[in-house]
Amino acid sequence: MIAHLQGKLVEKSPTQIIIDCGGVGYHVNISLHTYSLLPNTDFIKVYTHLQIKEDAHTLFGFVEKSEREIFKMLLSVSGIGASIARTMLSSLDPKQITNAIASGDVVTIQSIKGIGSKTAQRVILDLKDKVLKLYDLDEVSMSQSNTNRDEALSALEVLGFLRKSSERVVEKIVKEDPEASVESIIKKALKNL
Repeated sequence: MIAHLQGKLVEKSPTQIIIDCGGVGYHVNISLHTYSLLPNTDFIKVYTHLQIKEDAHTLFGFVEKSEREIFKMLLSVSGIGASIARTMLSSLDPKQITNAIASGDVVTIQSIKGIGSKTAQRVILDLKDKVLKLYDLDEVSMSQSNTNRDEALSALEVLGFLRKSSERVVEKIVKEDPEASVESIIKKALKNL
């Protein structure tokens, strides 16, 4: 119903903001991730999700559309309400959550306050396919949390290569030689990019 709010930021705290839109002050619940991304200007725009219950109409706001989409996905999981979804987005950034879901990392999701092992497993079971499809992730690439791979990708990005194309090339190199050093990954990637 309310897709976004654009107006003057009247009040802000790590859990909520008040935005004045044409003389009406909207109370909006936010995550710590959104709080950290709020600009230092008076005029802001947040993407919103309106939750309607018998006893309350609650607005949740997000600086990034992608965070709102993850929030909505989390709400679709049985046993996860708005407050737990917001806690998840306050504990981990959206990319960490999507990576944990895509790679089936129960431990990371379970590390969030208020989430037990059954709920963590349900989140992964319900959302893994959606996340892999929506974010165009490859299950193989998610299973290896390789620091050499990550460092090589960062270096290639600094050199001006697009992350998406670099990831494909680096994944292929790491698959062929999982023990490859950062330097050798970069050298091989440069030949293929």
